[in-house]
Amino acid sequence: MKTNSEEKFTQSLTFRAIIIAFMTLMLLIPSVMIQRLIGERQQTSKEAIRKINDKWSSPQTLNGPILNIPYTTETTEGSTVKIKKRVLRIAPDRLKITTKLFPEERHYGIYKSILYKSDTRFSGSFSFPKELDTKGMTLDMRGAYISLGITDLRGIGENREFVLGGTKYSAKASSKNQQEDGLEIDLTGLQDSALQKPIAFDYQLKLKGSSDINFIPVGKTTTVEVSGAWKSPGFTGNFTPEYKIDQNGFKASWNVLSFNRPIPDYWSDNEFSNPNQSSFGVDLVDTVDQYQQNMRSAKYAIMFILLTFVVFFFIEILTGKRIHPIQYLLVGIALIIFYTLLLSISEQINFGAAYLIASTATIGLITVYVQSIFKDKRQSLSLCAMLCGLYTFLYVILQLEDTALLIGSLGLFCILAAIMYFSRKIEWYKHRSQAAEE
Repeated sequence: MKTNSEEKFTQSLTFRAIIIAFMTLMLLIPSVMIQRLIGERQQTSKEAIRKINDKWSSPQTLNGPILNIPYTTETTEGSTVKIKKRVLRIAPDRLKITTKLFPEERHYGIYKSILYKSDTRFSGSFSFPKELDTKGMTLDMRGAYISLGITDLRGIGENREFVLGGTKYSAKASSKNQQEDGLEIDLTGLQDSALQKPIAFDYQLKLKGSSDINFIPVGKTTTVEVSGAWKSPGFTGNFTPEYKIDQNGFKASWNVLSFNRPIPDYWSDNEFSNPNQSSFGVDLVDTVDQYQQNMRSAKYAIMFILLTFVVFFFIEILTGKRIHPIQYLLVGIALIIFYTLLLSISEQINFGAAYLIASTATIGLITVYVQSIFKDKRQSLSLCAMLCGLYTFLYVILQLEDTALLIGSLGLFCILAAIMYFSRKIEWYKHRSQAAEE
């Protein structure tokens, strides 16, 4: 049996406030589960995109072309002569890469990947480094070859002949450089005197890839120009391009000098083996990332639940209408289900339309339920207006990037100010004394 004081306490505002706070904290559990669900769906999306890319081609990184000349050195240790075979790698004096991208979208079920075809042209010149001391080196020009690093050879759509000094050479898959995948051009018949002065090269390649394309500035002077019909490119890497973006697409250009990048003009074997640290390129950004927007919206779940419960609590105080904790709980669950609706619908249609459908359904459900509790259209419409304002506020924040934190903080401050204003005339001790008298 409850004592008289215990019964009075369970009917007090303090007890009801504790119950509401407890239910709010309990609803954090499903809100965390929603965030995990979003993460799982995002991972599933990445796996689906990986399957699409595997059938097409991976993101591409182009390294080269680089001139490779085998040589031998002799060292004498006592009466023993040791001969060591090495490869001299020479970067271009000038390197110009011109790439035109043709992006397209491919779908795997409800998932989408950004792919591209490209026309790429390499041009420039090689010359033998004058500062290199060749004493003790025996060069083998007959074994010279050009290497061009390419991440995924499956992406090669057309492989034209490599032109060096007016002579055409065939390109094949790399076999001599085991450290890097790519193409190899054997320079059969190259004369020993060919590099006494700069020798020009030209090569055209059709290449497929996915998501992004990157370049390594191996030339002493490297110029890269990339264009494509994509309105939201991202420029990645260690160098910032000059670019122009309009409704037809983008154009970007990089100009990298020898002292701008930590790549030597020449080296032997694999003395320099980490060129990717100097890479840069273009990322074909998918601006419709519904999982990121869903995750951001789910992080505001506790705010929505708490504010809705506070409004219910004030209505309960001002009208004297008692609301059962189960009714609070049902409204809280409706607010949580909004996020599963938003996630599932946004996987089928664009995020804006999904947000409108999910929020309208949630607001309508809660408004109808509140009307059945209060039997007062004014109170129901007031709560409906409050929810409409909250969901509109959340959508605005989701569309912002740099100023999202600022606008969100100002909005929450204004909401707190409004709560303090409307609760200023509530006589809390009066309600406590009335409960005690009862």
